[in-house]
Amino acid sequence: MIEGIITRGVGGNYYVDIGEEKIECRARGIFRLQNIKPLVGDNVIIRLTAEDEHCGYIEEIKTRTNEIKRPPIANVEQLLIFFATTNPEPSFLLLDKLLIAAETNNLKPIICFNKSDLDSEDKKKEIREIYINTGYKIIFTSIKDEKSLEELKSILKDKLSVFSGPSGVGKSSIMNAVQPNFELKTGKISEKLKRGKHTTRHAEIYKLSFGGYVVDTPGFSSFEFDGITEYELGNYYPEIVKYSSGCRFADCLHYKEPNCVIKEAVTNSLISETRYNNYTKLLEEIRNKKLY
Repeated sequence: MIEGIITRGVGGNYYVDIGEEKIECRARGIFRLQNIKPLVGDNVIIRLTAEDEHCGYIEEIKTRTNEIKRPPIANVEQLLIFFATTNPEPSFLLLDKLLIAAETNNLKPIICFNKSDLDSEDKKKEIREIYINTGYKIIFTSIKDEKSLEELKSILKDKLSVFSGPSGVGKSSIMNAVQPNFELKTGKISEKLKRGKHTTRHAEIYKLSFGGYVVDTPGFSSFEFDGITEYELGNYYPEIVKYSSGCRFADCLHYKEPNCVIKEAVTNSLISETRYNNYTKLLEEIRNKKLY
């Protein structure tokens, strides 16, 4: 028996990295009977076939630490959320949604603003100040800035990381810069739509030569989240959690209630106005869904 990790699954065939090579495997029928489907990222035990030492069967799937549905990946340790500082302009509302998605999936989020060579230090400072009170790690990266690539490598080392974010922000390019032999296809920005073309069609783990794996997910420009109530939303904003204990009402939504300390914190620049406005938009989105 040999232990490895599933790096790719296509049409019922699973490619398992055992260190020195990848073994093409089929899953045993018992998994289908147990309604268990092997996922990319699964740590597995395999048995080689007698006929071909490069093929085998998945005999056991180790207990998963987590499982995300879109894309279906197991055992992810951190979510790197990529946006460009410009071209395309970042959507801070979508970024907040992805941060919430990370929290609901028990993933550590790291915010990466890419193409940072295209913008001034003032623009970076402006962006950083939006998230400075959230506690989330923020980095600025560029394929032209070797120092930023080294910082990114140190974050990725020995972890299974998911890259996410809209198309056109340079995820594939930055992956190729971190690990040149990836040779991923990259997309140009559509002049008409001002957003990138999708170039990544499936979830696949890529092994890093310095340790760890990364997954490039299909780019997307919209994201919906379900299962969060209007009273739970504030729990996904660390800066709101930090100050909300001082509110007059225990069930304060920090929306239209009087004497709300969160609105006061926004006025005093303790909470970013951009983040608060996004919070109220998401609150209204949740409320509107309840009407249908």
